[in-house]
Amino acid sequence: MSTFRQRFLDQVSRRPGAPALVWHGEVTTYGDLYELADKARTRLEWSNLQPGDPIGLLVKKSPQAVALVLGALLSGRRFLLPSPALANSALTSLFAQASCQAVFAPEGEPEFTPDPSIAPEPVEASDLDDVRFMLTTSGSTGLPKIVPLPQRGIDRFVEWAGAEFDIRPGRTVLNYAPLNFDLCLLDVWTTLAHGGQVVLVDPDYAANGRHLLDALVRHEVNVIQAVPMFFGLLLDVVQPAVDRLEHVDRVMFTGDAIPDRTLAELPKLFPNAALHNIYGCTETNDSFVHHLGSGDTAATPPVSIGSPLPGVHSLVMTAEGAVLEGPGTGELYVSTPFQAAGYLDRARHTDKFVPHPTGADERPWFRSGDLVRRAEDGRVFLIGRSDFQVKVRGVAINTAEVEHVLLEHPAVLEAAVVAVPDPIAGRRLVSAVHRADGSKLNSLVLRQHCARRLPQAAIPSTMHIVDTPLPKTPTGKVDRNAFGSKGRTP
Repeated sequence: MSTFRQRFLDQVSRRPGAPALVWHGEVTTYGDLYELADKARTRLEWSNLQPGDPIGLLVKKSPQAVALVLGALLSGRRFLLPSPALANSALTSLFAQASCQAVFAPEGEPEFTPDPSIAPEPVEASDLDDVRFMLTTSGSTGLPKIVPLPQRGIDRFVEWAGAEFDIRPGRTVLNYAPLNFDLCLLDVWTTLAHGGQVVLVDPDYAANGRHLLDALVRHEVNVIQAVPMFFGLLLDVVQPAVDRLEHVDRVMFTGDAIPDRTLAELPKLFPNAALHNIYGCTETNDSFVHHLGSGDTAATPPVSIGSPLPGVHSLVMTAEGAVLEGPGTGELYVSTPFQAAGYLDRARHTDKFVPHPTGADERPWFRSGDLVRRAEDGRVFLIGRSDFQVKVRGVAINTAEVEHVLLEHPAVLEAAVVAVPDPIAGRRLVSAVHRADGSKLNSLVLRQHCARRLPQAAIPSTMHIVDTPLPKTPTGKVDRNAFGSKGRTP
């Protein structure tokens, strides 16, 4: 199996004049990108670092940022690639935990430098020899966890993804996610390994639907991978009778549940595209893929997460700790050839990276924390998070299921539900809803809608209805923390 490094250098050697990146309409060829990456490699190797010293990369998306990551890969050096939007206190802790001896930015000196007075967290050095990329989790529940990804796992993923989504010379792939996201393993690094062209979306314009549509049309993009929010932004600005992106032939949505109304519109906007639902997480990379097919019949909800990727194994564990053999509901466990051996701080992974729950094999397993339902025909559906399970007045409720019911109302564009402390009931549900333009939807109508589908305890006691989009996390998901802590209006 070829490594990413070998594949990229092969593209540079064979096709130096071919387009590798597009940024604000300007093309960077494979030869140009290699020159930038080689300068970055030289810069790293001439710094006051010992061989094997980890480094931090603090980058915002650009061709120079891509080249800096490539430079680190070419030099064989392990690097931490966190979100540049994190607070300095979080960056300080993460770089210290990763034992980074220096932090580099694409041009000039970075705004952040390591604090030598902070001692790194104790970590286990094993399993790091093959690691180059160190990514982080979202940090939605505190300081992000560092995920060291084995290079052999990335190489296997690059090989699979290139063939699966027909990424090759002459093909154009849109990169929507920031460079520190695991989604870039497909739309940036797989594309560069297979000789395609990457159209980089500037994060400053990531919420501008017209900019996104223009990029797709102008550069005749063939392959799109993005979170559902991306497709919602497109559908807000397209003209259904005019805008048909016939050059797009692969559409992958991932990272969150896609609203039914968004799914229904995708075949009209992308009439020649095969639709795919991809399920995965930073710790394991992609684990499942569901091929919905193409055409109007493809977009029929609910959407399954599909079948395990080659080499991926899965289990569904019931609340009683038994392996679910047939239909039913439980927590999803996965074991993939792409996954990390554990978090860098091993103290944080004891309940996530685990042996087989019943000792049936010796594979390393990852507890996803996702609740799934397996149907009679074997299809698996994501229904929520185990940490979304709450009790209200003694009744077990999954807030993700309540959100799904709210989204079934035709006037609801977005919904979020959280449980907040209550001095009498212990917990109460609070919801926030973004209603459609011109809608007269009010809380009375919404309560009646919920009452027909939910038990009394699952109907939110407080309903905030707004006419603007709900706040989002950097991953494009609704930010429940923005209003959940005090039940305030987002």
